[in-house]
Amino acid sequence: MDSLFIAFQHIVPQHLLSRLVGWLAELRSPLWLKNWVIRRFVGHFDVNMSEAAESNPERYENFNAFFTRALQEGARPMADAAVVCPADGAISQIGSIEEHSIFQAKGRRYSTWALLGGDTERAAQFHNGRFATIYLSPRDYHRVHMPVAGRLLATRYIPGDLFSVNNTTADNVDRLFARNERLVCYFDTACGPMAMVLVGAMIVAGIETVWSGQEAPPPRRIAHRDYAAPPESVQLEQGAEMGRFKLGSTVILLFADGAVSWDEGYTAGSTTRLGEALATAG
Repeated sequence: MDSLFIAFQHIVPQHLLSRLVGWLAELRSPLWLKNWVIRRFVGHFDVNMSEAAESNPERYENFNAFFTRALQEGARPMADAAVVCPADGAISQIGSIEEHSIFQAKGRRYSTWALLGGDTERAAQFHNGRFATIYLSPRDYHRVHMPVAGRLLATRYIPGDLFSVNNTTADNVDRLFARNERLVCYFDTACGPMAMVLVGAMIVAGIETVWSGQEAPPPRRIAHRDYAAPPESVQLEQGAEMGRFKLGSTVILLFADGAVSWDEGYTAGSTTRLGEALATAG
């Protein structure tokens, strides 16, 4: 079955399918269909609506509004830690970058240079650094928050494929995260340079940021934007929302060599909760 799933992803028109799903997810009528789809989704994936700011699934104007729902105030307190988990999900992989090589799964690796869209200068900042890959499943809360306070320096949208990013695909598709559509966000933090990579996936209808709105999908070309100087500068506190996925995907964190030490309790498969301690400084 795994081989059939992978083969299907290679032959299906990934972008057409994803954009079609995105269009359907924005529909507000007919109401009975919108409500039926949302309730079926809640039941199938066992979504915990008691944590949501709006717990009634039928009160969301469309599927995307439901999927990117806000949490109740105080539902995710921030730990007293240098780096906290940026999202609800599960650790796909976590560890050290070996020179410029990041572990994906089952002996598969990809480079920081490829992940960052060929930006040699910025990739050099993460030589022998640290990485954490966090997968957001369909049942999870899908807003992404700042693991540490930071000043936004630049973003880089990189077009690519739209393979699924679940464990099966990670185990079987070479350089998965370095070939999918993604948005790289560079920050200056108390822990040094940090990159947050929001990776698109099959039927992910879009990636949004709090400072610019819809970032993906734009035109199918690399798009770089600087934010280092006023009036473009953006400062976000630890725990502040920075972006969201319209349907589930993956966040990859990169830090420089010696900047952080991951909590030893996190290994591949560990669940993450927004705001829990993820790393110490140094």
